Amino acid sequence: MSEYNLFYSPDYYADIGEDHVFPIKKFELARDILLDEGTLHPKEIIEPESARVEDVRLIHTEDYITRLRNGTLTKKEVRKLGLPWSESLVKRSFLAVSGTINASKVALKSGIASNLAGGTHHSYPDRGEGFCVLNDVAIAIRVLQRDTNARRFLIVDCDVHQGDGTAFIFKDEEQVFTFSMHGEKNYPLRKQTSNLDIELADGTADEEFIEILGEALHRIIQHDPDLIFYLGGADPYEKDKLGRLSLTMDGLKRRDKTVLEFAKAEDIPIVTVMSGGYAKDIKDTVEIHCNTIRAVKEVYSPKYLKAQKSTI
Repeated sequence: MSEYNLFYSPDYYADIGEDHVFPIKKFELARDILLDEGTLHPKEIIEPESARVEDVRLIHTEDYITRLRNGTLTKKEVRKLGLPWSESLVKRSFLAVSGTINASKVALKSGIASNLAGGTHHSYPDRGEGFCVLNDVAIAIRVLQRDTNARRFLIVDCDVHQGDGTAFIFKDEEQVFTFSMHGEKNYPLRKQTSNLDIELADGTADEEFIEILGEALHRIIQHDPDLIFYLGGADPYEKDKLGRLSLTMDGLKRRDKTVLEFAKAEDIPIVTVMSGGYAKDIKDTVEIHCNTIRAVKEVYSPKYLKAQKSTI
């Protein structure tokens, strides 16, 4: 791997309460594990600055941004968001957006980059929903359309919940292909229409999931993207509190490698972001997210690529 950067900030943490279902400590815990075991080198980690308001405006309405920053969201809006408002929540949301923007720009040059946050796909232009304050991937796409030569984008969303906000945002845009592979009987109650939705029955396990995913990737690659955004949610896990699917830890890593190997074989740059994960034990959620980064290192390492070529 000639160059790899992962974007992370200590301020990805916000005080949402120790008992909240969203495991806000997972970002720091994943960073620590990946550093301690040597998967990540300190030089590979870049701390983003806050996203610029003018960039966030490319997707979100002025009214929503203003009231979000000022703390004047209505009680109903906060309830739909699912997270208590605080200045630290706003700060982490703008930082996470910046992490995805920067990772996407790096990936266009080096082929691969990651944000150790992001994937907040339930956020709509005028509101946040489902623990998602700002839609980082959508904003990043708008920034790339404005600032780079990249024009066509593919979103591969493997979070257990449909990427409804993202599907809504890009519903009329031929240059952005939205693919969501999610649980049929899961949040959100009212689904949007992605370019390709694959709804999975409760209890779907490793082999079926990987087979369906592989077939889908060969279909959607016809979109001919300049960049892929991969949302590798940890919540299809068999022990996830909100998941309803039955993927094992090993199955989820195979899922990650399936997407990464496909992007590499097609020579298409890819950005990985985290999305959700709500395992009964936070250590499982963190391990699944760490496995995504481990898969990146395996698939994009020179040793791995040499072994792959020798089997052809």
